[in-house]
Amino acid sequence: MFQLPFPVRDANAGGGADALGNLPEWDLSDLYASESAPELKRDLDWLEQACASFAADFEGNLAGLDSAGLLDCVLRNERINAIAGRIMSFAGLRYYQLTTDAERAKFMSDMQEKITIFTTPLVFFTLELNRIDDAVLETHFASNVDLARYKPVFDRIRAMKPYQLSDELEKFLHDLGVVGDAWERLFDETIAGLGFEVDGEPLNIEGTLNLLTDPDRSKREAAARELASVFSMNIKTFARVHNTQAKEKEIVDRWRGMPTPQTGRHLSNDVEPEVVEALRSAVVAAYPKLSHRYYELKRKWLGLDVMQVWDRNAPLPLEDTRIVDWATAEDTVMEAYNAFDPRMGEIAAPFFTKGWIDAAVKPGKAPGAFAHPTVTDVHPYVMLNYLGKPRDVMTLAHELGHGVHQVLAAGQGEMLSSTPLTLAETASVFGEMLTFRKMLDKAETKEQRKVLLAGKVEDMINTVVRQIAFYDFECKLHEARGHGELTPDDINQIWMSVQGESLGPAFEFMDGYETFWAYIPHFVHSPFYVYAYAFGDGLVNALYSVYAEGGEGFEDKYFEMLKAGGSKHHSELLAPFGLDASDPKFWDKGLSMISGFIDELEAMED
Repeated sequence: MFQLPFPVRDANAGGGADALGNLPEWDLSDLYASESAPELKRDLDWLEQACASFAADFEGNLAGLDSAGLLDCVLRNERINAIAGRIMSFAGLRYYQLTTDAERAKFMSDMQEKITIFTTPLVFFTLELNRIDDAVLETHFASNVDLARYKPVFDRIRAMKPYQLSDELEKFLHDLGVVGDAWERLFDETIAGLGFEVDGEPLNIEGTLNLLTDPDRSKREAAARELASVFSMNIKTFARVHNTQAKEKEIVDRWRGMPTPQTGRHLSNDVEPEVVEALRSAVVAAYPKLSHRYYELKRKWLGLDVMQVWDRNAPLPLEDTRIVDWATAEDTVMEAYNAFDPRMGEIAAPFFTKGWIDAAVKPGKAPGAFAHPTVTDVHPYVMLNYLGKPRDVMTLAHELGHGVHQVLAAGQGEMLSSTPLTLAETASVFGEMLTFRKMLDKAETKEQRKVLLAGKVEDMINTVVRQIAFYDFECKLHEARGHGELTPDDINQIWMSVQGESLGPAFEFMDGYETFWAYIPHFVHSPFYVYAYAFGDGLVNALYSVYAEGGEGFEDKYFEMLKAGGSKHHSELLAPFGLDASDPKFWDKGLSMISGFIDELEAMED
């Protein structure tokens, strides 16, 4: 099914510029030519029939199948997932191009409803699979190598076995999913429809957030205050969405017997809770030597007695404010990718030439950036809101890394290609690092190097420190919602409780900043997603250190890791590099890279 993968950063993408050049747009015809394409009707008709025949052939019979029969069942299920995924990818991508268009919203909703109805009879598959004895499954795997390839999928499904409800309740929850999605759509459409005005200019949320990086401090302040004002006017809607989503999750988790609100995310990520807690603890302990120390440096660079929230992403006084046009951005990223390995450049090239990227900022377009893998027999699509800032070049490198990963993993097939979120950020952050290092190597002056280092540190803080602060916010929000309805002020207070701790004493917080939780989509669409960013950044920092040390055969090992998709656990994927995420020192190694960049910036002050 279509699920939006969310942006690496929560802010600063919008606006527009004339000097960007020819920005590419999506060509979705590789999925379907239009919403009335005969191929779409053909696939919907096939899907309805395939789901019905699948249920007729296999419901009540899974435990009695031999290994060949079970493999046939898996392959038919995989084909159903592929067709449903193609349909929802087309509907979803089309919608995110123009979320304010009622026809596109209706089309996506209609497709989701049809597919939910068609696939409800398939709910039995995972339920019956979890009733098969371990010994029986092991015998099947031992006797059929083609079936054994799907063992990681079976393992992930069976991890939910302790939390499985009755067949009837599982079907009920599956059907109810269509209604639950309405809250996510309400959030998306509310955000996309918000109107802002800064210095007399009407803006959408992207354009307003973008002003938080403007060189003019008064403009940054005006944008921050306008964001706070508009969020405050809509805060009851956002609080209702969060209350409903969190309560719905609490009810389902309670019925399933899940011990914590985070359990479902950890299971879907195929990562142990103690590994996530080790990451979280390492990052929180590092706040003073990372964000606190960096923002104190930035306060001095900006010549301020105290930083305001609108200074967090301010450009440095010596920063080059020139716009990076699209052609230059493409050349920069492609040069970095090709320098690492020409195979990476070869995979990335079609994104720029075949309509696989939608780059321009447009009214009603979804904010941020993402790479959506669609289905394994098509290709990924990358969405950006490109404004020509150096940060946007890094976002291009990031999302293109996702795209490369998704292309390589597609060989695993529909059920094994999807990478758990903790590892899904690996290629994206690695692509960013390659691009950053290439730009750093080209720096001609101390000032250029300083600006690049500072920009990278800020990105890392946004990816690690800020996302762990977001994770803590979610943990506190869901715990508090378990005790009753939360007022907007309750949620505001939870937000502020993590902001001061993570950003440090260099900051003062304006009235209204307490509402800035309202626009972050991760909290609504994908609870507890955010720690995956910090996981990915720490993992890549450790990986890159192996690469920088000249580890033998690194490139081949790296490509094999990406090709594995979701077919291996993170421990298996990292073992060839001599890395182990369950070791607390692993996270310190990654955080030390950020700290080392700050050391270099401090040394430049001497």
